[in-house]
Amino acid sequence: MAFQVSPGVQVNEVDATNVVPAVSTSIGGFVGAFNWGPVDEVITVSSENELASIFSTPDDSTYKYFLTAASFLKYGNALKVVRAVTGNLNAADGTATQVKNENHYDTLSLDGTFVAKYPGVLGNSLKVDVCSNATSFAAWTGGSGEPNPKDSFDAAPVTSDSATAAGATNDEVHVAIIDEDGKWSGKKGTVLETFAFLSLSPQGKKSDGTTNYYKDVINNLSQYVWWSGHNTAFNAGSGPTTSAAGGNFVSGQGFTTSNTIVSASLAGGTDDNAPLHGEISSGFDKLADAETVDVNLLFAYPDANGAKNIAEKLISVAGARKDCMAFVSPPIEDSAEGGSVADVAGWVGDLPSTSYASADSSAVYVYDKYNDVQRYIGAAGIVAGLCANTDSVADAWFSPAGVTRGQLLGVTKLAINPNKAERDTLYKARVNPLVSFPGQGTMLFGDKTLLAKPSAFDRINVRRLFIVIEKAISTAAKGQLFEFNDEFTRAQFRNLLEPFLRDVKGRRGITDFKVVCDTTNNTGQVIDANKFVADIFIKPSRSINFISLNFIATRTGVDFSEIAGV
Repeated sequence: MAFQVSPGVQVNEVDATNVVPAVSTSIGGFVGAFNWGPVDEVITVSSENELASIFSTPDDSTYKYFLTAASFLKYGNALKVVRAVTGNLNAADGTATQVKNENHYDTLSLDGTFVAKYPGVLGNSLKVDVCSNATSFAAWTGGSGEPNPKDSFDAAPVTSDSATAAGATNDEVHVAIIDEDGKWSGKKGTVLETFAFLSLSPQGKKSDGTTNYYKDVINNLSQYVWWSGHNTAFNAGSGPTTSAAGGNFVSGQGFTTSNTIVSASLAGGTDDNAPLHGEISSGFDKLADAETVDVNLLFAYPDANGAKNIAEKLISVAGARKDCMAFVSPPIEDSAEGGSVADVAGWVGDLPSTSYASADSSAVYVYDKYNDVQRYIGAAGIVAGLCANTDSVADAWFSPAGVTRGQLLGVTKLAINPNKAERDTLYKARVNPLVSFPGQGTMLFGDKTLLAKPSAFDRINVRRLFIVIEKAISTAAKGQLFEFNDEFTRAQFRNLLEPFLRDVKGRRGITDFKVVCDTTNNTGQVIDANKFVADIFIKPSRSINFISLNFIATRTGVDFSEIAGV
């Protein structure tokens, strides 16, 4: 606060409203192969319909990834999806190449006029029609029995207002994106997108001042294609009064137009939907940075038989971030198609000990409505979804297992439905059994983490409790950076934490706590090193795993108060 050297009133404002913020706990993270959609980019989806809209519906190659992601979305409404980088190519009317996403597109030099937005054979069904004058508009028609693209436009393209203002003419075009082979809509010739009255000049503007340049509008708004070059039909003519597509407005000059529809049928797109373990693992690198990507529940389709590369990658990412958990499932072959409890226990036994991961026991049989078949998939997405649902109906520090919160949705049957002896084997091997009890449903029947030593952190609810507390308090603690390490700051920090922890205690997450932030742990040496130390002691609530019911028969005349132990 500055000193005043003459009479006056100085107004100062002090913000003492700092609180420990709420933090996300239910965001899933998944990497897989899909038929469409951005590659090597984190995309957030909120529902199965949105997943299908962005990444397309599954086929026999991609069902395992799509259905695993969709199984999480039966419970949660926030999933960060990364489409793995494989060898697939984008369809184009020039050279087919791989364009992974918008950032990748900006670095490429492409030929032809249009390229499919994303890699995959679906792009081969796309055609782009460009209409540039009244003559071509009048002749514009679809194939025999197919919709007429002209019907999607009100009038022929002529001259835009911005061209008229500059004294130029004939800069307008209509663009239609057409499902030429019917792979998108189920009907050949369906018009998927239209862009009316665009300008061939980068100086073209809409009435609101935004760009109307056909290249920019298509790149910004189309869900199906990127622009890759001007068609030669729009090159400047031999006379001095014509302008080429991409040129500025020149007074007295008109842009070259075509008396026929300029079409670009895309081809050369390929699928590669059998990603290697390394390609899936590399995708999880996109979810590895805790500072830039907020994610809480990592899962993937299981490893191939005999492998654990993907599971180990998930565990590695979760352990490095320390603000999320990984959920892993054994290879499908270990539980379905002749697998056994011993196979599952053996596979999990080779995984590292960690409290940041959890393993389930069985593949699950689910209905693929897109292809009208039943499929086996891993249960990791479902178990992660149970945690997201627990956050919604209770809190992150409640167990996701059991009859109340552990019900598996959309599961027709389990590959392995273990009996009591088999559940004992699995639980000792750090595996949470999936079970189906008559009249009670199919459920998660264990809440262990992969931590091998006895500890409070060998339970999912305790690990997630500490993730929530640590994430919230560390976020709040950033407000102490660059303040003075004195009694005022320490008291302020204690007063910040204690109401938050009392709230968690009141919501049954902890049984007791203590915050130490004073001169006992902030000694002169700590202060002189520009450090600040707070010790936060927590007694976590424990979930019930074992119940004993004792039934005692007595004689008719016995008074219960006289019986020992009653």
